[in-house]
Amino acid sequence: MEKEIKQEIAQLQVIYDTIANFFVNYSFQLIGALLILIIGMLIAKKVSNGVNKLCIKKGIDVTLSRFISNIVKITIVVMVAIICLNKLGISITPLIAAIGAISLGAGLAVQGLLSNYGAGLNIVLTRPFIVGDTISVQGVSGIVKDILLAHTIIVTEDDVEITIPNKHIIGEIIHNSQENSLIELEVGVSYASNMDKVTQILLGAIQDNSFFDCKNDPQVGISSFGDSSVNFEVRVWVASNQLNAARFSLNKSIWDALKAEQIDIPFPQREVKIIAK
Repeated sequence: MEKEIKQEIAQLQVIYDTIANFFVNYSFQLIGALLILIIGMLIAKKVSNGVNKLCIKKGIDVTLSRFISNIVKITIVVMVAIICLNKLGISITPLIAAIGAISLGAGLAVQGLLSNYGAGLNIVLTRPFIVGDTISVQGVSGIVKDILLAHTIIVTEDDVEITIPNKHIIGEIIHNSQENSLIELEVGVSYASNMDKVTQILLGAIQDNSFFDCKNDPQVGISSFGDSSVNFEVRVWVASNQLNAARFSLNKSIWDALKAEQIDIPFPQREVKIIAK
């Protein structure tokens, strides 16, 4: 028993001596490498932000500007890491060979992730949409908040973030309305109404509404003939981040305008005949 305890103490002493000698011999190298790493990370962040601002100033869109700045940041960080390893006396040649061997096996295991990165690069280069656009894809709609290599983040009007893997975007049908969205409303009026007058009333109600985007002309016309009413369709472009608020406000404006002009909005009616026997 005492012999086993002495062996364990001897092993612990060897470990302690090894650690102590390592820090004695390499303490200055470790401190130097740590300082280089910290300074390098700060420089990478500063340069990346500077490149991003420069690209935006030159008129390059936000998506491509962020992509370029991220590439610059990663390049600087890799260079700093190589300097730190050399400072510690670690050769990077065997490390690169090991990374290559590991990457070969890992590539097969992460094909889905790699396909996302490939699709993300495709989005950045072809730019079917950019940050700030309103898109509909894979059954979801929203404003593009950020485009990363692995995924794209869109935000709904309710501030719900939706993350879509990029491989599910490339090759799909994408609806891009830039910063605006289309609202389609329907209102029915009496068959006895003056249809030209109703059209002008609806146009006026839309144009007087604060949510109306004057860059795009509204469209108003008869869409169908119902059992009890002539149905008008109203198509208006509004800012995507106020889609629901604009719909509610436009409906209220149309209601007030029709009521003010005493235009009837009929409700469904049925004629029931009772035959006495």
